[in-house]
Amino acid sequence: MKRYIILLTMLLAASFAWAQGDEVTAVEGVAAVEDVAAVEATEPTQTALSLDALWGRANDYYAAGEYDVALADYEAILNQGKYSAVLYYNLANTYFKLDQLGKAILYYNRALRLSPTDEDIRHNLEYAEQMTKDSIEEIPEFVLTTWMKAIRGVCSATAWTIISLIMLVLSLSMALVYLLANRLSLRKTGFYVMAVAGLLFIVTTLFALSEREQVVDSREAIVMNSAVSIKSSPDRAAVELFVLHEGTKVYIGSEMAGWAEVRIADGRKGWIETNRIEKI
Repeated sequence: MKRYIILLTMLLAASFAWAQGDEVTAVEGVAAVEDVAAVEATEPTQTALSLDALWGRANDYYAAGEYDVALADYEAILNQGKYSAVLYYNLANTYFKLDQLGKAILYYNRALRLSPTDEDIRHNLEYAEQMTKDSIEEIPEFVLTTWMKAIRGVCSATAWTIISLIMLVLSLSMALVYLLANRLSLRKTGFYVMAVAGLLFIVTTLFALSEREQVVDSREAIVMNSAVSIKSSPDRAAVELFVLHEGTKVYIGSEMAGWAEVRIADGRKGWIETNRIEKI
């Protein structure tokens, strides 16, 4: 019987590792990098050099205060389908220097999704949000929910996936100790460590999935216009409920015919034209 249990355990380990390996690859596709050249590690040399040159030139122009030219180079990199937290961060800083608050907040949010533990991004985002005209009081969250979000935000989705893999391997290893050890003390240790590691595997896997969902979530958007009327229905002639200004974050519900139902942090809802907002 023990042989069958051991064989089953090994097969489970292999299947979980294969599945989690796919998750790591998927998440790493949006992980932050330190420079654009790193994004192009698998591309032809000439293209990598071209991106590297654009990156260096954009940074030089930014340092010289020529923000319009720097923005053109950063966007040229973005238009080639390349992105990273540091690229979004530099774009956000450039837009902020050009007094385009909506775009700045948009790209700070995009950068923070890819690198949730980066304090510089978080600080700049908070500073930019203080510049918005709308002062919205958020609905208080349940304390446990706030704690869980804070813990989840300590690591990226990739890091949580790696930790969950380690917990899985540890749990399965301790299962083997429990099944094969001759000494009772070792079997007890194996059982308890297996149980704790198994629980941590479940928790960290949920954190990884939650962080990944946060990265790909398209329900958050930023108001791009200086002032936008929020209507009672998807119609320009509908009653105006309230007005939002550039840089305010909204949460998108249903969408129809160029309109989106949005909710703001204080719970108020209404309809806005989709060309007035840009999804994070």
